[in-house]
Amino acid sequence: MLKINGLKKSYGDFHLDVSMEVPSGLVVGLIGSNGAGKSTTIKSVLQLIRPDEGSILFCGQEHGPGGTLLTKNEKEMLGVVLSDSGFSAYLSASDVGRICESMYTKFDRAKYEALCRDLEIPARGQIRTFSTGMKAKLKVAAALCHDARFLIMDEPTAGLDVIVRDHVLDLLRAYMEEKEDRSILISSHISSDLESICDTLYMIRRGQIVFHEDTDILLSRYGILKCSEEQYNEIDRQYICRRKKEPFGYTCLMTEKQFYLENYPKLVIENSGIDDLILLMEKGEDVS
Repeated sequence: MLKINGLKKSYGDFHLDVSMEVPSGLVVGLIGSNGAGKSTTIKSVLQLIRPDEGSILFCGQEHGPGGTLLTKNEKEMLGVVLSDSGFSAYLSASDVGRICESMYTKFDRAKYEALCRDLEIPARGQIRTFSTGMKAKLKVAAALCHDARFLIMDEPTAGLDVIVRDHVLDLLRAYMEEKEDRSILISSHISSDLESICDTLYMIRRGQIVFHEDTDILLSRYGILKCSEEQYNEIDRQYICRRKKEPFGYTCLMTEKQFYLENYPKLVIENSGIDDLILLMEKGEDVS
């Protein structure tokens, strides 16, 4: 569906250099701290900013710096939610529906209105009166109603309470189940959302992809090991990829949790998740 090779963009001291892929039929998560390059990557794909180098293949068509602009048909294949943009504050949800209907040949107005009711988005009333969560729900509703093949979502559940977030994630799961060739690229700071919906994860740090793994492998095989410095010096470290110095010794990210459970049963071993990964990638160090 989407393949990015050597995508480069520089802003002063910030340098993006990213290669990644979103295969057809999968949900891919893009994680990292603020300023890591997630939004720059997404906006480059959408041609909202022009990259300096690299190639962006969308459905086999080249759209890098030397490639073509997205065609009308390709734009119709995209459903987009961006964290830092939205609809005019003086429109209503009903106005948004009319505008989308004029833009997309496959926009399903009835589905959109039903989804707005389901998400408790008022049809009338200007968007400027909406809460942050209401605005986020409106963007998701609009993105899901024109039969897009590929969703690109930057912080789609930001500002939503846990009940509504779960509802939105159910909508994304239903979207993926409707047709097998659909895909989603999603970024979020809410790790539980990504852990529950993503098939695979990329982590970007200071403009570079530093981690790529299937989500189920991260959650089942990776783990967190906590030990004293003396214990650390004595254990087999072949499956430890990152470590962080602590007052008590070390916190370590390991790629084979079961190995340490079987061979070092007295050590503190915990399940890992996205938050642990980000913390140790950002504040830890490689184990050589």
